[in-house]
Amino acid sequence: MEHPEYIPDFRLDGKRILITGAGRGIGLAAAHALAHFGAEVVLAARTVGEIEAAATNICLAGGRARALALDVRDIDAVQQLFSENPPFHVLVNNAGMNRTANFLEVPRSDFDDIMGLNVRASFFVAQAAACRMADEKLHGSIINVSSQMGHVGAATRSVYCASKWAIEGLTKAAAIDLAPLGIRVNSICPTFIETPLADGFLRDPEFKAQVLSKIKLGRIGRVNDVTGAVVFLSSDASALMTGSSIVIDGGWTAD
Repeated sequence: MEHPEYIPDFRLDGKRILITGAGRGIGLAAAHALAHFGAEVVLAARTVGEIEAAATNICLAGGRARALALDVRDIDAVQQLFSENPPFHVLVNNAGMNRTANFLEVPRSDFDDIMGLNVRASFFVAQAAACRMADEKLHGSIINVSSQMGHVGAATRSVYCASKWAIEGLTKAAAIDLAPLGIRVNSICPTFIETPLADGFLRDPEFKAQVLSKIKLGRIGRVNDVTGAVVFLSSDASALMTGSSIVIDGGWTAD
């Protein structure tokens, strides 16, 4: 005899989900996966052509999607987006960047750009999403796309690591503030994934070999290694999970 109460519910029918940085990489893959499980997805990015093409492809496959031009660093534009749209049930807070340099050589412009997008913009996008959820008494989920670098350090990545450690702290603190409202906040922390962001680094054979030596499972990640966690945290299957991180690193941080 089947017991429905034992079966996790990964369906997302009736849920509106906003994905930032959705034009490529993890954000693009997440949009496709979430739509597959029944969500109405809104793809946001600066590069309009990419997200419009992605939304069209999702709709042609039978999903529901639309594109929305947005620079998440423009906090006024972010607040306008949330005020002009119904509240989203889920935010996939994915937009991010990296530039590498030895700590002694990091220019102020790199620090400002990385922290401005990875921390400042992520903070205020999450805040705006949570405010709308709270206004409508909507129990929602905020998913911060962080990194394994929010749990370890790495050469030439001092600013990026600082930004992702900040996101891990933000995730835990915001989860405490928002739990009484029924809003969950979690992070996803991938290792190097085959995306345009990582490809520039992985083209260097020596660097790629160093990366593979750290990943105990012996391969670079793929976007579908990450999208399962996005679907899980978006769904009621993760209803008791908040203030946590899902580390998808092939064992990098195990030692």
